Amino acid sequence: MSSVRTVLDRFMEQAQRIPDKPFVIYDGSVHTYREVDRRSNQLAHVFLRQVKLKKGDCVALLMSNEPDFLNVWFGLAKVGCSVAFLNTNIRSRSLLHCFSCCGARTLIVGSDLVDSLDDILLEDNVQSLKAAAGFWAFGGTEDDVVYIPLPLYHSAASLIGIGGTIELGATCVLKKKFSASQFWNDCRQHDVTIFQYIGELCRYLCNQPKTEMDQDHKVRMGVGNGLRQDVWREFLSRFGNIKMCEVYGSTEGNLCFMNHIGKIGTVGRSNLFYRLLFKYDLVKYDMIKDEVVKDQQGFCQRVNRGETGLLLSKVSSISPFFGYAGSKQLTEKKLMRNVFVKGDAYFNTGDLMAEDQEGFICFRDRVGDTFRWKGENVATTEVTETLGLVDFIQEVNVFGVEVPGHEGRAGMAALIVRPGLKFDGKKLFEHSVRDLPAYARPIFIRLQEVMEMTSTFKQQKFQLVQSGFNPSTISDPLYVLDYRQKSYVPLTEQLYQSIVSGEHKL
Repeated sequence: MSSVRTVLDRFMEQAQRIPDKPFVIYDGSVHTYREVDRRSNQLAHVFLRQVKLKKGDCVALLMSNEPDFLNVWFGLAKVGCSVAFLNTNIRSRSLLHCFSCCGARTLIVGSDLVDSLDDILLEDNVQSLKAAAGFWAFGGTEDDVVYIPLPLYHSAASLIGIGGTIELGATCVLKKKFSASQFWNDCRQHDVTIFQYIGELCRYLCNQPKTEMDQDHKVRMGVGNGLRQDVWREFLSRFGNIKMCEVYGSTEGNLCFMNHIGKIGTVGRSNLFYRLLFKYDLVKYDMIKDEVVKDQQGFCQRVNRGETGLLLSKVSSISPFFGYAGSKQLTEKKLMRNVFVKGDAYFNTGDLMAEDQEGFICFRDRVGDTFRWKGENVATTEVTETLGLVDFIQEVNVFGVEVPGHEGRAGMAALIVRPGLKFDGKKLFEHSVRDLPAYARPIFIRLQEVMEMTSTFKQQKFQLVQSGFNPSTISDPLYVLDYRQKSYVPLTEQLYQSIVSGEHKL
């Protein structure tokens, strides 16, 4: 019998202990622990008898935030099925790709998302309570009310949010979709004490008109990631003494950091005990060559305290790396071998971090094939492959550029147009909207005659990232995504200034 306790195990315990306590508050309706238990039991019987699912099957779940997300999740878990949560923003080829990769043979879809299947109808992962313990670690109790406005397909909402609520025996308020204008009214109405966030969420709240009720609430804690220092300070100054607890980690990663004390600008703090459990290192990284720096023996070099380096986490029995469902190639790509000695293996986080003399850890930047935008991870390879299907495009190089007033990086694609053909902004717009989720669509396009390469024959991204999207300093033609004109339109100096000032919304 497995010694790993799952979210379902803890839920079953709490359903016995506090059956009539509100578990989920959604759109004005209250669902107790007992009601969710019974509903998930009913669905489990349906899955067994009518859908013919069995223990060990993998099922993909495409559903918006609603109580039935939890009922289906727990019902499948009671059958013994593993569940792959699919991003509700993806469509077409991307959706089909995710379904194929996760190894599922059955797809359960929420009624509001059935139309998303129009274009495509032609590994066992145990979710443990390690991540769900986050609220408890920060001082949460069963008397807390947790506000969850993040999508449940993200582990932050499903494992930390729902799992943390269950672990505490608390109550959560589930929001179908985040609304900055409704946020504080919801918190006041339901006596919310803890809320989940991503950096963008707090910025949206700060951008709302100020009112006399800004500090009239019971919220005492926020748990999330990606909060910029300037937004952090403004948020506390405006909305009161709320303990903001940053969490660093990833669904597939094998380590995490937690900022227990709320120090602004840090994602956590390490110590000797933590290092004994989780072996991690920051190694030198060459941004121009886009690769780690190695010594004469071919091994990585550790950075000094205070210096920025690539975060690597050693793979061991204590901190294993299970990899990605259905993709051995992608799993191997995330591993670095022979890092410090022959035969060792480390998980490559793809994140540049720095650790100061007191052990506080700060996030600096992302490197490699992904960047963050609108709270989502954008895979440059997926965007590159999708844009490469457009007939006038010969070569694509996708990367992210910083935009003042925005967290993460906005997508930009450097393109080479095929000889004899012309750039077509409307065609590229239609292709991007049809085949890419909103967060992955390139905001900016840069036309180039030649694509620069590194000494190791990889596409050069560093110089492009550094140069940004300023038309006054870039001689190449630049375009920007325009939903009103349904096209990529020339990026003029006037349009650039309106983007930088925040007048033009991205």
